[in-house]
Amino acid sequence: MRRRSELLTGWGRTGPSRATVARPRTADELALLLREAARPGGHGLIARGLGRSYGDAAQCAGGLVADCAELEPGHRLDTASGTVTASAGTSLDRLTRYLVPRGYFVPVTPGTRHVTVGGAVGADIHGKNHHVDSSFGAHVRSLTLVTPDGTAHRIGPDRDAELFWATVGGMGLTGVVTEAAFAVLPIETSRMRVDTDRTPDLDAALALMDESDDRYRYTVCWIDLLARGRALGRGVLTRAHHATRDELPPAARRAPLRFAPGAVAGVPRHVPPRLLNPLTVRAFNAAYHARAPRVRRDEIQDMAGFFHPLDALRDWNRVYGPRGLVQYQFMVPFGEEGTLRRIAERLAERRAASFLAVLKRFGRGTPAPLSFPGPGWTLALDLPAGLPGLAALLTGLDELVLDAGGRIYLAKDSRAAAPAVHAMYPGLERWRRVRDRVDPDRVLVSDLSRRLGL
Repeated sequence: MRRRSELLTGWGRTGPSRATVARPRTADELALLLREAARPGGHGLIARGLGRSYGDAAQCAGGLVADCAELEPGHRLDTASGTVTASAGTSLDRLTRYLVPRGYFVPVTPGTRHVTVGGAVGADIHGKNHHVDSSFGAHVRSLTLVTPDGTAHRIGPDRDAELFWATVGGMGLTGVVTEAAFAVLPIETSRMRVDTDRTPDLDAALALMDESDDRYRYTVCWIDLLARGRALGRGVLTRAHHATRDELPPAARRAPLRFAPGAVAGVPRHVPPRLLNPLTVRAFNAAYHARAPRVRRDEIQDMAGFFHPLDALRDWNRVYGPRGLVQYQFMVPFGEEGTLRRIAERLAERRAASFLAVLKRFGRGTPAPLSFPGPGWTLALDLPAGLPGLAALLTGLDELVLDAGGRIYLAKDSRAAAPAVHAMYPGLERWRRVRDRVDPDRVLVSDLSRRLGL
């Protein structure tokens, strides 16, 4: 199998480390890699998909990284059971291009289609529908998992449930997923019926989401983290359902399931290091908020534009310049809206230049001990990695989140301290007991797991 030494980062382009990257094509080749990593003197192995974790979750300094993008490619749809079985290296982009024309959609999608099925399991991804449909793991019926001894295990919620739930959200540290079977959602069209409201401040956004979210399958609110005073957290709230064929304009009804998304532009390799600063981001945020309709109902939008607007811009992470970006995502339980406001106030006071700040409302979680979502509010924001004082700012936010009984998302993290993360995830010891059962020698390691002492 192909292998070479590579310097790897996450999507944030921070914290590079060098590893030997191998590209197994079969489960047997993967088992050989795992046994190689387990030899005395080895530095471990971690699986990697399309590199969309923002931090260091798919890096293994000095060790092996199994690039699973070419791992036994394939997917098959079972219309009788409403499930699809896909190799771990299958991207959600490829899968949606296959499913949508056949009248189905993935049960959960994050803000990009360019993640793999294996990554969706390992990070237990969530989307705009968490308040209704929970996270990706809630829809998985079975997994094939290769553990460090080279054995392939077929597991699921009803078959070695402990190992299954330790793998869901387990950041690739219990084994390498090679295949997953999960439920898919029947749809009539590739369009969305969208309602939009422009909200004047954070409190108005929270109130409107709390009052109306349960009437929509998908909701998300962009908020302005540079606005201060009475405009603190002003936003644009969008809520949607999958459009039915009868709801489409007559011309669109002729091909209701047409789905052909594509990137329309790319970001140059070299971007000025201070392109994103408080002045430019404030201007962008003000213009975006002002252009949004105060109230708009039943707008028909393309699926790709609603779920994955940034996928239209290739390599958009380059906008943050050569030093990269840090994404910070946290959740706090319902009842801790005051904490959410204090965090927004701190970011506004600090003039933290984020034009990508999204607020969502979470519903029920899964039994997975390291899964991130749970009932409450979540805010995700991108910040330039070179922002002065960023480390101290985010450490202070960690303290607020922890005091509120919340947590940060491991798939986005690149800088948190181990004690804080351990306290945020009370199920960590339970997860460790399962991990130690299948990987007692700690063959599966990542830069993230070393940094956080998982």
